[in-house]
Amino acid sequence: MSTTAFRRHLDLDPTTVRKARTLARRAGRPIVTLAKAHTTVSVERAVLRLAGLQGADPDGTPWVNRLVDAVRNGVGLEHGAALPVWDAMARGAADDLPGLAQKAAAGSVSFRIPEGAAARKAARSARRATAAGVRKIDTRRRERDRLIARLGDPPQRPWIYLIVATGDIYEDIPQAQAAAREGADIVAVIRSTGQSLLDYVPEGATREGFAGTYATQENFRLMRTALDEVSRELRRYVRLTNYASGLCMPEIATLAGLERLDMMLNDSMYGILFRDINPIRTFVDQRFSRQVHARAGIVINTGEDNYLTTADAVEHAHTVTVSQLLNEYFAKEAGLVDGQLGLGHAFEIDPARPESFRLELAHALLARELFPKAPLKWMPPTRHMNGDVFRGYLLDAFFNLAGVLTGQQILLVGMMTEAVVTPWLSDRDLALQNVRYVLNACGNLHEDFRPAPDGFLAQRARQVLAEAIDLLERICAHGSGGLLDAIADGTFGLMRRPADGGRGLDGVAAKAPAYYNPAAEILEEAP
Repeated sequence: MSTTAFRRHLDLDPTTVRKARTLARRAGRPIVTLAKAHTTVSVERAVLRLAGLQGADPDGTPWVNRLVDAVRNGVGLEHGAALPVWDAMARGAADDLPGLAQKAAAGSVSFRIPEGAAARKAARSARRATAAGVRKIDTRRRERDRLIARLGDPPQRPWIYLIVATGDIYEDIPQAQAAAREGADIVAVIRSTGQSLLDYVPEGATREGFAGTYATQENFRLMRTALDEVSRELRRYVRLTNYASGLCMPEIATLAGLERLDMMLNDSMYGILFRDINPIRTFVDQRFSRQVHARAGIVINTGEDNYLTTADAVEHAHTVTVSQLLNEYFAKEAGLVDGQLGLGHAFEIDPARPESFRLELAHALLARELFPKAPLKWMPPTRHMNGDVFRGYLLDAFFNLAGVLTGQQILLVGMMTEAVVTPWLSDRDLALQNVRYVLNACGNLHEDFRPAPDGFLAQRARQVLAEAIDLLERICAHGSGGLLDAIADGTFGLMRRPADGGRGLDGVAAKAPAYYNPAAEILEEAP
């Protein structure tokens, strides 16, 4: 995703900006070291998915879960799943992965850690099978490039991002197509509540979900096909978004790459803070998922907006900046480029606060100018929506105006019924009218928007950046455990999440010296 660098308004000191990024690297580097030293059940299942293993047993448990669990119970995951799995097939346990998974589930396969020639043979077979899956992801990326070249991108900025969330993929499809016809450039299918806590990915098309639809490979395929149809009708490429988060982050990222999704929600700390998923599990899973996203050309959307739903948006504004800087570091270390960094921020200051709109502009400008080449994702008000739809509609208009003035590229459509009811289609129509009016009326107003060099906006932005640097210095002062300690202390979103707590820690394994992951090996090579 390309973006034009936004003309600078705030005259931020380049030395100060470099210092912030240097500190973010120092704070994040121990986390990367930790992630490289561990694997998880979901990383190993993602390897098998890339190698083509699909389907589920009669109870709905995916075969990848059955096979990885059998390997873990037999020989552990310290060496990865690839060597034991392909060694078992080389020894005649089964002809293919589905057959091996079925026998493993029945307890009729024994696994070992191969050595010497047997290990080399298993590694070659595993790499060959996994490389086929990576080639499919490469093919889907080229497919996207061809469609965009033929159909074109939407001309206006920011792009309009709209949500569907019925719980039934067959109801989501017509709603998503209608949203595109009404002006949406990006359609996000909200994931069913609680799916992030499932340690498996459901199979097939699903028709039941609470406040959203399950993320499955078949649901991805169905929605991508539907949006391709409407893209050809409208003569512009409509992007599809879902969620690569939770306990199955690497697998969902892999399925997204295989089915040509365009954007994925993928934040460095959201699952830790708001779903109580173990920090180590999250960081390990996330690095692999971002490597897949980098290869697939998928834009990630980060979740800093969520911090401001639990913490005050003014007092804790600097924690958003710190998280954005950390997300940037983790993403680039995994291979993502600026055009794939949909860093998040939000319009969440209490509207009753004096100067609230000026503060929002200062925060939005700071994000825009710290990351001038990134397609930032600008989120509408939610926390202070109180059920007064007229007030809510006005707040959303101010949000849209702030997005235009500060050059945001991805603008999520705000609903006047936010936090009251699930929006009706008519609510969405009115919300889109609001967006269209502001975008049309303002045009390129940001070209004329010139805050005073030492005025309120510039001073507030510099204050937030200084507070972010101070927090990063405190994190770095704690050494290798600094960021994990900060997360445990409730620094972000006021959520306390210790490194030895949360869900999914039992699915983490420290890598042995001879650990082998053919997918990671391929993803870390130049494509």
